[in-house]
Amino acid sequence: MKNLKDILYKVSIEEVSGSTNVDVNAVVFDSRNIVKNDVFVALKGVSVDGHLFIEKAIALGATVIVCQEFPSEIIEGITYVKVVDTNVALAIIASNYYDNPSSKLPLIGVTGTNGKTTIATLLYQLFKKAGYKVGLLSTVKVLVDNEEFKATHTTPDSVAINSYLDKMVEAGVDFCFMEVSSHGIHQKRTEGLVFAGGIFTNLSHDHLDYHETFAEYRNVKKEFFDALPKNAFALTNLDDKNGSYMLQNTRAAKKTYALKTIADFKAKILEKQLSGTLITVDGVEVWTKLIGVFNIYNLTAIIATAELLGLEKLEVLTIVSQLESVSGRFEYVVSKDGVTAIVDYAHTPDALKNVLETINDIRTGNEQVITVVGCGGDRDKTKRPKMANIAAQLSNQVVFTSDNPRTENPQTILEEMEVGVSSENYRKTLTVLDRKQAIKTACKFSNAGDIILIAGKGHENYQEINGIRTHFDDLEEVKNCFNQLNNL
Repeated sequence: MKNLKDILYKVSIEEVSGSTNVDVNAVVFDSRNIVKNDVFVALKGVSVDGHLFIEKAIALGATVIVCQEFPSEIIEGITYVKVVDTNVALAIIASNYYDNPSSKLPLIGVTGTNGKTTIATLLYQLFKKAGYKVGLLSTVKVLVDNEEFKATHTTPDSVAINSYLDKMVEAGVDFCFMEVSSHGIHQKRTEGLVFAGGIFTNLSHDHLDYHETFAEYRNVKKEFFDALPKNAFALTNLDDKNGSYMLQNTRAAKKTYALKTIADFKAKILEKQLSGTLITVDGVEVWTKLIGVFNIYNLTAIIATAELLGLEKLEVLTIVSQLESVSGRFEYVVSKDGVTAIVDYAHTPDALKNVLETINDIRTGNEQVITVVGCGGDRDKTKRPKMANIAAQLSNQVVFTSDNPRTENPQTILEEMEVGVSSENYRKTLTVLDRKQAIKTACKFSNAGDIILIAGKGHENYQEINGIRTHFDDLEEVKNCFNQLNNL
């Protein structure tokens, strides 16, 4: 049990009805999870208003209601706390409830359109190999040192974040690396957290179904850097045109990395192969198993962060050469006949372009590039024709297919993609609605030496159709195809 006064510390309160000198059990924002003596925080969400469930929360045992508007009926014995913004209040209350765990370990946030998962996960791997206890909050998984929890969002809700951080403090974790999404920032899930550093990767077309304009999307990302404390560092990709913008108002120590421009941490690519890349970082050569220019940017950010957190350069570079690619990020398998299938999470125009340019860059002869790609339903529709255009331009053959259609008609999604294909590239394209069949089709099209890219889902092991998730794994499917074709 916690005292309500203590967990309301630093919350912007407008009015209180009832006593704040009461003990409470837990902080809850989903009325279905209420038990006796809980605090219910009524969030005004995108599609649901928690204020509609105040009566239900009280019936289930909530004794404290945190809201933006008092309900018409005030019940005796219940404490009502009126605040300016319940999303902000939830984050601060959750942080106070768990005794502000983010202030007890260095927490590093990674934000940007692409690269967040790779950077956060590889930083986790690097620091583990360096002998530290490490925490990870990512799209793929949540790790409290060696204990794994399933991830549900890029940035979990405020209560979950602080619960995980509390577990990390209890486990003696030395560093935590966390993906920070624009949704998470906008919905104030990171309020009340103390960050020791922030990393900006890049900014490109994404989430315009949520953010109305690109400028709003960019400015939401910037809010994260504006909020960093003076004793933190703000590390930004100077080659991205929005990189320096992120640093404009930050109080944190400004640090930069780049491949093309002068920066605090500078990398250069010397040699590219399918097995890896030879680079120099600040003049020192290192071989990495990671492939692609986009991954070298990620790696440079990782090296810079490790050094900023006190690791020696030589130790960092030694470990970097051992790091493996992240699940579903340029993950590949080669058949007996020498067909290479690459599975990648690329689900934005920029990410798809990066991966296809990388593939074309490491081609050694007349290999055909066959791309299987779709676009998710109930998400930014404006990127659909752009992704189709990129796939058709940079591939020899494209199979458009279903991704996670969610509640949308998958055929409509494909038609919206096809609009982006120019007349000269249309002959390269084929539409196969069923993703399993699309992957099989790509395998049948392939010959020895060809490269198949299966884009969009990466690490995901499900297909979501009309709210129902069924098992589906791109890597698993392509391996099955190779087996059936007696190639593996």
